[in-house]
Amino acid sequence: MTGMTNPVQAKAAQEATDWFIALHDAPDDRDLRARFDVWCAQDPVHLEAWNATKRTADLMAGIAPLGDETAQDGKPDWQRFLDARRASEQDLFNVRTAEGEDAIAAKAEETAKIISAQSRFKKRGNTSWRGIGLGGVAIAASLVAAIIGPRIATEMQADHYTRTAEIRTITLADNSTVMLAPESAIKVHYDGKTRFVELLDGEAFFDVTPNPDQPFTVGADTVTVTVLGTGFDVSEGMGQTSVGVEHGLVRVDNAANIPSVSELLEPGQLASVTRDGVVRRSTTPISQIAPWRNNQLIAQDQPLGEIVDRLRRYYGGTILITDAALEKETVTGVYRLDDPVMALRGIARAQNAVVREITPWILVVSAS
Repeated sequence: MTGMTNPVQAKAAQEATDWFIALHDAPDDRDLRARFDVWCAQDPVHLEAWNATKRTADLMAGIAPLGDETAQDGKPDWQRFLDARRASEQDLFNVRTAEGEDAIAAKAEETAKIISAQSRFKKRGNTSWRGIGLGGVAIAASLVAAIIGPRIATEMQADHYTRTAEIRTITLADNSTVMLAPESAIKVHYDGKTRFVELLDGEAFFDVTPNPDQPFTVGADTVTVTVLGTGFDVSEGMGQTSVGVEHGLVRVDNAANIPSVSELLEPGQLASVTRDGVVRRSTTPISQIAPWRNNQLIAQDQPLGEIVDRLRRYYGGTILITDAALEKETVTGVYRLDDPVMALRGIARAQNAVVREITPWILVVSAS
């Protein structure tokens, strides 16, 4: 999918984070250390991911926690760091011109300098302060790029997009409407004969104006959804595309698969199609199609990892899960998206797991 991170690197990065937390919690566990050494030796990508994770952790470890010494503006260092990062995101979101990747890289470097100027770091073993220096600037630049790079790449291609916790409704040229869920992006292709909308990332609800002479098609990864006039939801993520119909009739195709996939969906029906053509069909009350429009997250025997991935789009920081087995535990329940931290704690509590706040913008879910 456009703008997505390399899946091998993304998996290695997640595993490196899991190892970091496990080793931090049990530094004297020799068996754990031995298994970690084997993991590092398995693939150069693993070692690269570990080094990047360690550098980032070292950077963030120096940020003063809530309640520590504050600057003249009255804010603790962690808050100033976060403010700088968010301000830099705003600048980067505006770089959507032909300047391309070079401009983004330059802006990331400039952002790193802002962070270094606004953040102070403690030396281990004493309470003195120092600037992060050129090495710290490079790490900060890497951190900024890791946080916002994929999003910028997607949004530079998009005609319409949303940010974290933002929901927008767009009216298209034919008066069809698209409601974008948080951290979602679309590109519109209307040529007078066909109506095609590409879902670049995230989730969207479409309410289509009928026009038999101009079919309306949505593309998401390898899946296309074709309608004449209907209301339906399309989401992309976790290696699959999901479609749910509120009213009307849609056809879901995956021509890239051999044999090809083609499914007809009526109101209250849902289908999830993986990239290799596996189809999972289900039914649900019409009122539960795209419940995010009403700030609801509804889970029905779904993996915790999948549910948390949907919740991440509503939380301004980072959510990490330490245990692969915990990610596979099934979740059932209704949670409020307008309070993602409370929702996460409720999801964790149902699995006898706990949520720890590592910094004011990093939450870690682990088995209790």
